[in-house]
Amino acid sequence: MAGHIQDRWFKTETDASGKTTRTKTDRHGTGMRYRARYVSPDGTEKSKSFPDKQKRLAEQWLNEIAADMSRGQYIDPRAARTTFRQYAEKWLTSWGGDPNTRASMESQLRRHVFPYIGSRPLGSFQPEHIRDWLAKLEESGVRGPYARTIYSNARAVLSAAVDDGYLRRNPCSARTVKAPAVERKRVVPWSAQRVFAVRAALPDRYQAMVDLGAGCGLRQGEILGVAVDALRFEDGVLQVVQQLKLSRSKAVFAPPKGGKLRDVPIPGPVADALRDHLKRFPPVEVTLPWATPDGPKVTKRLIFTGPMGNHVWRQSLNKEAWKGALVAAGVIPEPETKEEQYAAAREHGMHALRHFYASALLDGGENIKAVSEYLGHGDPGLTLRVYAHLMPSSQERTRKAIAAVYDTAR
Repeated sequence: MAGHIQDRWFKTETDASGKTTRTKTDRHGTGMRYRARYVSPDGTEKSKSFPDKQKRLAEQWLNEIAADMSRGQYIDPRAARTTFRQYAEKWLTSWGGDPNTRASMESQLRRHVFPYIGSRPLGSFQPEHIRDWLAKLEESGVRGPYARTIYSNARAVLSAAVDDGYLRRNPCSARTVKAPAVERKRVVPWSAQRVFAVRAALPDRYQAMVDLGAGCGLRQGEILGVAVDALRFEDGVLQVVQQLKLSRSKAVFAPPKGGKLRDVPIPGPVADALRDHLKRFPPVEVTLPWATPDGPKVTKRLIFTGPMGNHVWRQSLNKEAWKGALVAAGVIPEPETKEEQYAAAREHGMHALRHFYASALLDGGENIKAVSEYLGHGDPGLTLRVYAHLMPSSQERTRKAIAAVYDTAR
């Protein structure tokens, strides 16, 4: 047993002859009787009080403390009383990731996590508390990928709390805790006819965006952020080194998603389309902060600009130009009245051009590692999970290989 137990109701006194007697203290019969005390690994004294007739519980508590120390699983009781919200807010201030991601995490925790488990002490967490929270999250209508992201953020907070000694085990690691389900839909790539129909329906100054999406696999933010110095026509290479994105509703330049810088081959027809675009719409210098609204100012000569000579705002592009082109190409229906909004078309956003690009490369026999590199994926496994069903069938390759051997033999 670590430490010792003090009996506050009695004290031991020694007289001149050395005889000890046990006498009542002024606190006899009032308040907690026993105080279990021990010295924690950091050298400070900790204690816990127990009522009358519970000395055995006090001894058991000290024995558990001693066992935890010997196993390296000791948790400071004061740390265990820290609430999830208190720890999460402190952890976010020291999180070293992208500031925009941190702002998004903070918003999601504040809206969907703190109201349910924010006031719970970390040391009291059990798997059932996470299961109950996830059930309430689903009842409120938060489902799918967004719910999975919120869960991942909460789990990250609890994992950090384990590392910092606030609780022994992450309750999200229990087998009975299941992350929110995400329905994985198979990518159905556009046909070439649809790609070119949408391109033709866009305003002239935006048509070459389709070439960079369908012909080079760029994301929308990367397309909007392409600068003149990224185009190396002599080498047939496009350097993807930045994107144009919103940070706290402010336009900024930033590295590509995941910080994945890459060189992408520029096919001949795409290079021709870009040269023609540069002649018709000369590049314009645009100065924006880097990464965050208060970041250092950076000036780039963007190849895509709005009618007023500034950078293109993604929301305006999607709502006005892109949706209109989808209607003209017969992808979505035309609104019945001017007041009616365009139909939701998440699967037909500019990201559809990346799917077309990936499907064209795989259909042409390009290997999955190269496709992953050109798309800017951090892991070829991700590319394989998304696009495996688009790869040419091994059965067809086998038929062709054996048929070729037979033809030669004949």
